Amino acid sequence: MKVLSKSRFKLGLECPNKLFFTSDKNYANKKMDDSFLQALAKGGFQVEELARLHYPNGIFINTENYEYEKSFQLTQEALLLENVVIYEAAFLVDNFFIRTDILVKTGNHIRLIEVKAKSFNPNEENIFVGSRGGLVSSWKPYLFDLAFQKHVASLTYPNFHFEAYFMMADKTKTATIDGLNQLFRVPANGNPRTDIIKKVSSIEEIGESVLSEINVDAIVNAIISDQYKYHHNLGFHEALKLFKDSYLDSHYINWETKFSACKKCEFKASIEEKQTGKQSGFENCIKKQHNWSDDDFLKPNAMEVWNFRGKDLMESNRLFMEDLTEDDFKIEVLADKISSGERQWIQVEKSRDNDNSIFVEKDGLKTEMAKWKFPLHFIDFETSTVALPFTAGRRPYEQVAFQFSHHIYYEDGSIEHKSEFISNIAGEFPNFIFARALKKSLENDNGTIFRFATHENSILNAIMMQLNASNEEDKVELITFLKTITNSTKDSVEKWEGERNMVDLNKIVKEYYYNPHTKGSNSIKAVLPASLNSSAYLKKKYSQPIGAINLTSTNFDDTHIWLKIDKNEVVNPYKLLPPVFDGWTELELQENLSEIEGIADGGAALTAYAKLQYQDMTERERTEITQGLLKYCELDTLAMVMIYEHFREDLIK
Repeated sequence: MKVLSKSRFKLGLECPNKLFFTSDKNYANKKMDDSFLQALAKGGFQVEELARLHYPNGIFINTENYEYEKSFQLTQEALLLENVVIYEAAFLVDNFFIRTDILVKTGNHIRLIEVKAKSFNPNEENIFVGSRGGLVSSWKPYLFDLAFQKHVASLTYPNFHFEAYFMMADKTKTATIDGLNQLFRVPANGNPRTDIIKKVSSIEEIGESVLSEINVDAIVNAIISDQYKYHHNLGFHEALKLFKDSYLDSHYINWETKFSACKKCEFKASIEEKQTGKQSGFENCIKKQHNWSDDDFLKPNAMEVWNFRGKDLMESNRLFMEDLTEDDFKIEVLADKISSGERQWIQVEKSRDNDNSIFVEKDGLKTEMAKWKFPLHFIDFETSTVALPFTAGRRPYEQVAFQFSHHIYYEDGSIEHKSEFISNIAGEFPNFIFARALKKSLENDNGTIFRFATHENSILNAIMMQLNASNEEDKVELITFLKTITNSTKDSVEKWEGERNMVDLNKIVKEYYYNPHTKGSNSIKAVLPASLNSSAYLKKKYSQPIGAINLTSTNFDDTHIWLKIDKNEVVNPYKLLPPVFDGWTELELQENLSEIEGIADGGAALTAYAKLQYQDMTERERTEITQGLLKYCELDTLAMVMIYEHFREDLIK
């Protein structure tokens, strides 16, 4: 039996063409491999399990996702009761199918409660509707999803009165116990809906919950009555018919392509995936609407341009870089710097001309680098933000800084992994300990400090706010120091810029440097391999063991080699990080609580830290995960050192 479920309805709202691609497993889907999205999804299951404690003794419709009729039958039987709570209640009508997170029936009145791992402040007005009267874009998918649920439920039981609610993380509440997050453990394998391990049986055991309800029935009713459209040309009832017909008939809608949406499409297949038979939904759409051939996808196209919105390019069918002109960009000429528009145009010209040479504003970069004081400090943070706090007294989605790495580059060219910090103790709120360790690492000289992007500055701003609200004896001392190495954020009431404010290496890249090997990306995961591939200096230096290149490491021995070449391309060093639990037997691995295989990106680091909150984890497993995190974070700051060396040795000499 084929049905339009609520997840497919939401996917169709993003782009109706995706309904065709999601129905065919031959189409690649990048979201399936995104570690950050997987971490967020696990957080959602934890929140849902906590929400059920608010409504105990519910009937769980425990069926497989595809058992639509069985799920509906069990729900019908449960709804015969006068008063009942149902988890995962199922409704099936006219080939529409939904499961509701929590259903509370009192007589003929039914509350549909959609549980979300999002956060809200109940004291704020107009959370969902903007100043111009339209739905706030970030909430629109969730509100339409709930409207779909209410509509299908009402079609199924027209004599019942349904009312729609969200239950979400409440920013005004704090956890009253340590370890709240770890009371709901999501297994790496199995069904997280049914196999989640719950360590608590009642809401009373956790004190006050960090979740709250909010009634959104009026907005949901307005959506159902077509007062709000999702897209300018797609209302609620139009979407119902369009999506159902498309999905049930496996019919490709050929919905109009949009530059920004297609640029972010997850249905793209890599060369390796195509070799295994996977298809690209993105290519399917472009072929049908813009008449591209297979060879056309090998040409540089406008959707590859960094931070480019491509206004009217779809409509005018000017999607190849060779079709673009300077008039398509707002090119501002800056003295000795690359403006955003100029950077975009440089990318177009180099890609169009098959020019892989680096563009650098040498004089500007040289002037900027002359300001930097030795020794140079490179820092990187690993942080976590979760709906269910790890420790008592913390709010949902409050920033937790659990790790940093710190490299020093000395004036004589020697490099030292000077210090590091990690909190691997379950139930420990690390931020203030983190701040003290960072102060101790950086206060001994006036050398320039580097970060990559805005994250570290934002985190330290958040820690200062937490310190301000704390009773820490040294909070004034810590805040005073942190202000010297930061600047205030846009939403800060107090404004400052520290005399030793961290230099954003990402901003330096954007303003002075363009490397075609990055393909327009400015993330450190793109800039590092691009720098390595472009630099004879780095290739020669880092193809040698650590012990031979005047570099000290904390987590790697002197025989470790950072740079390897495969088919004339530098292997990304992040791919060379050793797996966690390397050498452990199969039996030992089966006894692990964490089920972690490797830590080579931010999403994996988030998951690893969450696992470290397990109080019943063995010290051996805790040590292994800790070492994996330390190695990953050390590479993050060494990557910054390598980029600096690339600038120093290859660009300004």
